[in-house]
Amino acid sequence: MTPSPQPRRRRLLRAAGALVPLALLVACGGKPAGAAADGPPPTARFSENGVTVTLSVSDWQPSKRTGTLTAVFAPEAAGFHLYSTALPPTGIEGVGRPTAVAVTGTLAADGPLTAAQPVRPIRVPGVDSPVPVYPDGPVTTTLPVRASGSGGSGGSGDGATVLIGYASCSMRDGCTIPVSDHPVRLRVTDGVPAFGTP
Repeated sequence: MTPSPQPRRRRLLRAAGALVPLALLVACGGKPAGAAADGPPPTARFSENGVTVTLSVSDWQPSKRTGTLTAVFAPEAAGFHLYSTALPPTGIEGVGRPTAVAVTGTLAADGPLTAAQPVRPIRVPGVDSPVPVYPDGPVTTTLPVRASGSGGSGGSGDGATVLIGYASCSMRDGCTIPVSDHPVRLRVTDGVPAFGTP
């Protein structure tokens, strides 16, 4: 017995019926629901001294002007680690620099910087104390933030700067030059945070 072509034809017509409005919307320059609006990107990324850093803001609550700033530090070569966020600014006996995320301007920290990865101590030749590092590979940090200022309802936006610091090292290949206070611009415009275009 040969199956009837009717059910297949109905499925094709339904699929075409669903795609036609989407095609018309795109042809007219519109965007489907859920598409990102034009404007500054929701993330920022830069690479310096062997590490790529990706920043994003999530869980933004416009009425409270609070959210979470996430920074992912990804060493570009295998076998490299980053230092603990709790490391002193000049390291331990001069070794290492803390993984750091700070905000200035119209954004303020609303809690401590935390990392998703566990800290482990390593021994470095010539250093008496153990040095706290994260496991080799990427490290994800989060910082609760709160916007202050005029509110940005006029559309011009409130300016803030995210300051990034880190150093990456390998037990085999040595260390890269530390990065200190690398600035990334962030604006809160119409109650929504967005990174400036690089």
